[in-house]
Amino acid sequence: MKAGTGTGQWFTIGLVSSWYASNIGVLLLNKYLLSNYGFKYPIFLTMCHMTACSLLSYIGIVWMKTVPLQTIRSRAQFMKISVLSLVFCASVVSGNVSLRYLPVSFTQAVGATTPFFTAVFAYIMTVKREAWLTYLTLVPVVTGVVIASGGEPSFHLFGFIMCIGATAARALKSVLQGILLSSDGEKLNSMNLLLYMAPVAVVILLPATLLMEDNVVGITIALARKDVNVVWYLLFNSAMAYCVNLTNFLVTKHTSALTLQVLGNAKGAVAVVVSILIFKNPVSVTGMLGYLLTVLGVILYSEAKKRTK
Repeated sequence: MKAGTGTGQWFTIGLVSSWYASNIGVLLLNKYLLSNYGFKYPIFLTMCHMTACSLLSYIGIVWMKTVPLQTIRSRAQFMKISVLSLVFCASVVSGNVSLRYLPVSFTQAVGATTPFFTAVFAYIMTVKREAWLTYLTLVPVVTGVVIASGGEPSFHLFGFIMCIGATAARALKSVLQGILLSSDGEKLNSMNLLLYMAPVAVVILLPATLLMEDNVVGITIALARKDVNVVWYLLFNSAMAYCVNLTNFLVTKHTSALTLQVLGNAKGAVAVVVSILIFKNPVSVTGMLGYLLTVLGVILYSEAKKRTK
């Protein structure tokens, strides 16, 4: 029993490490490509991610049977998945655009306000009211970002708007998913949802890329001729984008909800520290205090939600 427990613990540690590595890795490589390397095509980059997620999801579920295949049962269900895919695209593209203008540390601070937007959208769309204590914990979440914004040496208004948009879209997707795929016959686990959402995302992003990022394929080929590393960066980055979803699904499956909350909060802090060490972007005491206040608010929000259940 002890040997089995020990093996299980090492498996969980490995799983969590892979989850952290893929999440932080794709974030940092996105930042490097879009900001430092000079690959200024966030829509095309997102399309590469979604193409990899389409192919690898199909291989993982249909061929390797990592999870049981769930089928789409109706046209209405497909339309709901398409709506989710559109919101998902908006979230990922906006997040990638923001990385061109803002340091990773600041985008993580803004991203930590997701519970605030989730509560707002849940109230507007479902008239679902939380306990007053839950809403109270959202005050430090928002206040922290306001303080962090004022103290951010590399603040960029357009980047900030894109980052807020990405965070709001991420929250909207989670609320919409709860509404649109709520019946037992329509519920899909996250891996099967990705299997159907990713190809729809590619169909949405392809015309957007061609219209908004002129001659991006030709420019990428020209870049590859000068530096073949860009091809490996894009392939590795796209594969990691799939690993983010896979490891998130596995960590959710093999840990408790509380553990997932704690790990999620810590992941943001680790991403901030690692990004500052790698990119050496300037940070202020005010900015870091704002971020810490936001994280504290998120922890209090999680506790308040747990107590009111």
